[in-house]
Amino acid sequence: MSLFVFIALFFPVVLSGISVFFFKTGEKTLKLILAFGGAFLLTLTFTELIPEIYSSESQQIGLFIMLGFFIQLLLDFLTKGVEHGHHSHHEKLNEPCRKKNEHVSFLAIMIGICIHSFLEGMPLTSNFQNTEIKNTLLSGIIIHNIPMSIVLVSLLLHTGLKKSTAVILLMIFALSAPMGTLTSFYLGESFAENMSHFFNIILAIVVGIFLHISTTILFESEEQHGFNLYKFIAIIIGAGISLLSLC
Repeated sequence: MSLFVFIALFFPVVLSGISVFFFKTGEKTLKLILAFGGAFLLTLTFTELIPEIYSSESQQIGLFIMLGFFIQLLLDFLTKGVEHGHHSHHEKLNEPCRKKNEHVSFLAIMIGICIHSFLEGMPLTSNFQNTEIKNTLLSGIIIHNIPMSIVLVSLLLHTGLKKSTAVILLMIFALSAPMGTLTSFYLGESFAENMSHFFNIILAIVVGIFLHISTTILFESEEQHGFNLYKFIAIIIGAGISLLSLC
């Protein structure tokens, strides 16, 4: 794993999470960032990642895409939707909760999002046929992790944890994706005889995760099922930038 990949995966998460201590990111702004990132990932998935997998694998690789989709579905039970900003609806999320029924298991959330981030980081050590895809995938993961880190730190503070504890947990989350990349690299070395197949399976699982995350973000209903122009614009921009980055 290159130093650049580590820096790109680690520092945006830490800086975004720490920003919660200095200013509050509004719910509408988070939703727009999430919509942008969701459109970016969905466009990348349909236009490049899926063709990349099927160009060198049999139709059975679709089973691993389904596996990734259902892995993320299970992780949602632990994270309670932190990956798509579902905890951003608390009016005072950066303040300790006062009601017992407001408490959530931060341990379960940490386990869930760390597994999610670990898996996302694994394909970044792969040798894609088109190197631009790897760079765009890295960009998509960064864009996706920025609102995640904001919601995570806000939620941890809401549960009554100290700021120092929240920062430590944030650092653990920030290390999850780089650790996934590093682990994938060493596993790939162990399966050197069929490394291409190994990485395609990993990428297929991550594609399934992306499909779940991006569709949940983009297609979840707005209040009163109204049309949100700003969200629509964010989706168009996210899809457009994803396409341009691959040209």
